[in-house]
Parts: sequence; structure tokens; C-alpha cells
Amino acid sequence: MFSVRQMTKKDRPAWARMRAALWPEESAETHAATIDQLLASAAAWSFIAESETRALGFAELALREYANGCESQPVPFLEGIFVEAAFRRQGIGALLIAEIERFCLARGWREIGSDTQIDNLGSQAAHRGWGFCETERVVYFRKILSLLETGEPLEQTRHWPNDS
Repeated sequence: MFSVRQMTKKDRPAWARMRAALWPEESAETHAATIDQLLASAAAWSFIAESETRALGFAELALREYANGCESQPVPFLEGIFVEAAFRRQGIGALLIAEIERFCLARGWREIGSDTQIDNLGSQAAHRGWGFCETERVVYFRKILSLLETGEPLEQTRHWPNDS
């Protein structure tokens, strides 16, 4: 039997372990800092799926001012969802999504945004299975600005007032 509930500080070890499995490119320190931010935020929530003996998965939700393809603003956004490999295809992801839906509906929100990498076909299939519909495909771009005089990236040379 599986259950889903909102995460608390006591879930930190399991949460950090699962975050590291979902986002291995991030350091343990980054995961710890993000967990602190999520726990302190009034606009972000995390949910844990568990059996009687262990954590099986999690999902993170944040309120965004805007999300591509969504009609309402602000909109709750599924920032990440993960189920331990040994427990996949047992409905745990669907339980997490169902709890998030209840949570959102109770607050008057009428849609949830989400995204995934364009080549992550497994995640795309999971989203469709949970009732999400694809709204658009985009390619994001970024341009690093530099000072014309030095050619150095702006982020390395710009100092804000009160910076030491």
C-alpha cells in the first residue's frame, strides 16, 4: 500500500537522495539548499510517496507567474517528479499527480503546467498517461552579455550597489 503526503523537514534525507537520482548533475550542497528554499517558500510544495517502510518517489510543485501553454496566471508548475526505478509502473507517479491535483483544486487553481526535455520520451509518455496534454515545443536560447570595452562577460564585471 502506498500513500502520498506533503513533505516536511523530517523527509530531508530521503528527499535529498531522490533529488540526487533525478538531477545527478547538481551537488549535494545544491540539493540541500534547494530543499531549504522549498521548505521556507509560501509558493512551492513538495510531496512524497511512501510505503510503510520507505520513500518511493517525490514531486515538487511551484507557483509560477507564467508557464508556456497555460491559460491561467499564476499557474502551479510541476518542477520535477521521480519514482524509484524498482517501483515504477505501479501507479506511484499517478498517486503523486492525483494528490497534487487535489492540492491545486483546493486552492482554486484550474490547471498545472509542466515540461520535460524534448528527447525524454519516457517522461513525455508518463505526462500523457497522467492526463497532461502537450501544448507547444520550444527551443530556448541564451546570450551572455559582455562589456564592449573589455569583452569580459557582464556577470563577471557588473557590481551592484552594496556589493563589496
